[in-house]
Amino acid sequence: MTLVFLPGCAGKPENVSPVSDFDIDRYLGRWYEICRLDHWFERGLTKVTAEYSVDSEGSIKVLNRGYSAETGTWKEAVGTAKFAGNPDQGFLKVSFFGPFYASYVIFDLDKEDYQYAFVSGKNTSYLWLLARAPRVSESVKIAFENRAGSLGFPVDKLIWLDQ
Repeated sequence: MTLVFLPGCAGKPENVSPVSDFDIDRYLGRWYEICRLDHWFERGLTKVTAEYSVDSEGSIKVLNRGYSAETGTWKEAVGTAKFAGNPDQGFLKVSFFGPFYASYVIFDLDKEDYQYAFVSGKNTSYLWLLARAPRVSESVKIAFENRAGSLGFPVDKLIWLDQ
């Protein structure tokens, strides 16, 4: 699942606030990428997932995986996530390239069951809808588009994935 692969600071879009009362233990596990904005590091990939786990040193391990129909192969990236601030906020920084970190801002979340998450990167060019299942209801899709659109994300450019 889809974390920003570009090096950069752990900022966030001006109008976006991370969720509070965040529980990383409930967030761990597999997430399916339902839709995203296009970027070179995911271009052409379908069946994208992210698996979050705690490694033996207590860090959050991130395994992103997606299928390239063009090459007929699976692509994987392994990274590490850390909290960008308080651990009760959905604001993390993720690294796939050594000391370089990128933002991972959870700005909406199904707090009751942790079944979907709205995620951005450092600016409005990075956006994902993630879910625990390969498909979400139409009402979640509409809520995502409405919320993201109201925050300035270009929702007309969303790519809806085949899972």
